[in-house]
Amino acid sequence: MSFGFPLGLLALGAFAPLLLAYFLRRKQPPRVVSALFLWRSPDQRAQAGPRFQRFSREASLLLELLAVLAAAAFLSDVHLGARASKKHLVVVVDGSLSMQAVSQGRSAADRVRDRLAALALAEEAGQLTVVESGLKPTVLAGPQAEVSRALAALEKWVPTQPAHDVGPALLAARELAGGKGNKVHLFTDGPLAEGTLAPPEVEVVSVGEPLDNLALLSAQRSDVEGVASVTVRVGNFSRVAKNVTLSIGPRTQALALDPGATTVVQAKLQASGPLNVALPDDALPVDGVVTLLPSAPPSLKVVLLSGLEPKAGAALRRALAVVPGVTVSTALQPDAMVVGPPGSTADVTLGVSGATQGWLGPFFAQKGHPALEDVQLSGVIWSAGVSPPGRPLMSAGEAVLVSEEEEGRLHLNLDLARSNVQRTVAWPILVSNLVRRARVLQPGLPRRHLMLGEDVPVTTTPGARYALKGPGGIERQVLGVGPVVLPAATVPGRWALWRDDEEVDALEVLPLDPRESDLRGRGPYAVRAAASEGLASIALKTPRSPWPLALMLALLLVDFWLTARRRSAS
Repeated sequence: MSFGFPLGLLALGAFAPLLLAYFLRRKQPPRVVSALFLWRSPDQRAQAGPRFQRFSREASLLLELLAVLAAAAFLSDVHLGARASKKHLVVVVDGSLSMQAVSQGRSAADRVRDRLAALALAEEAGQLTVVESGLKPTVLAGPQAEVSRALAALEKWVPTQPAHDVGPALLAARELAGGKGNKVHLFTDGPLAEGTLAPPEVEVVSVGEPLDNLALLSAQRSDVEGVASVTVRVGNFSRVAKNVTLSIGPRTQALALDPGATTVVQAKLQASGPLNVALPDDALPVDGVVTLLPSAPPSLKVVLLSGLEPKAGAALRRALAVVPGVTVSTALQPDAMVVGPPGSTADVTLGVSGATQGWLGPFFAQKGHPALEDVQLSGVIWSAGVSPPGRPLMSAGEAVLVSEEEEGRLHLNLDLARSNVQRTVAWPILVSNLVRRARVLQPGLPRRHLMLGEDVPVTTTPGARYALKGPGGIERQVLGVGPVVLPAATVPGRWALWRDDEEVDALEVLPLDPRESDLRGRGPYAVRAAASEGLASIALKTPRSPWPLALMLALLLVDFWLTARRRSAS
């Protein structure tokens, strides 16, 4: 026999007043009747004052005592034999990268696993829900999973999130626990960040330790003709000066860093494949090793159609000649930016149709559009013809000077033979914007390296199925056509872009975050939950067997039937 809520046995104290009520009789007032047959079964009455005497309704007393016993059994949640615990424990674990910090051979994440297993045992929990905090809260186990299964799932947990607010994860965990008034446990490695909104139901436990750490703060690489230019910033998050050796591919460089200081290292070397940049292992090994992929400048092919005006073609060639990575030709090629005259199917049309008119301003441009960014038109004479189709991007008076169609085709309503645009600073900037816009529209990954927590830009083409695959078999489907921005990658490492069943591009997510690398402020920390549950709420939340309650009601009905029958007989 077991009791889920032993305090419910206090209901047995109702035995005493019940027995006292049956033994204690009081003097009854005399009753006058007109005939003795109206008083067939006179009861015994006390003749003077209250006194104890033998009672005469043993069956009724026994039934009421049994009813009190059944009520106590229901309130105390009595069970015959062992039963599985139904208590639900909701826990939030900090998914920050700093939880991988190692002290005495064990990481903070390992200590969280130990503390969580001990908490589940102490609370006699039967169900466990584990939520990982991060840029987007994630349920690692549950909701309401068996404790053994939840702890087994937590063994595979590797915290890799950048610095973030744990508030959304706490609010989500409180809802999973049943709303307000239900306790939630948070395991982290240091004090909560200033401004964190933690509900009063949250009990915080920190298992971290203050540690010295050397970290890579940023890493960049650019490749030109087989030569890799690498720039690395190293920080010393220690209380003492450190002498360390930095490895960049096959090269090494000795560094001397004062406490809290940073330094920048630049190197050039022949390399055609990935380069590893590494520091010696310390408290947080993950922020001391990165892989840099080859990052050649983006190339673009520009095709000039034969129908262009000679002055327009010459002005374009002069402006494109100073843009790196651009190749100009007259033969159509795939993935090229095509520039042609009005009426053609080119990506960009340049020229006028109909009668022309010169404009000195004012010019009204749509700010924020990539094609017109930083284009200054003061002192420009713009000669335009009939307004082109599409959405106006720049206008003067009633004339539309630049427009864009829904499918992305751009129209420059500009006669360079009667304008001075090509002789101002606005022209090379405008052409550079067009090149940059075309590069963004090229399918693939515009960037080769992303810091932890940065969104992932992807450009797709219609008619193909794209997916982004990361470490550990993670796969994200890319929905949309053209430039698409995916949420930040949750795991550092190499992420590959697949088109249909072929890998077409790749990027590296660097596990670097200066806020997570600084371990000097970590350490023991605890906050008790401000809201505690009362005894009544604990009793009601404990699941109970219905049979004691049904037995109590049955006994009370039988007692009522016996009492009513005797009264009717009297």
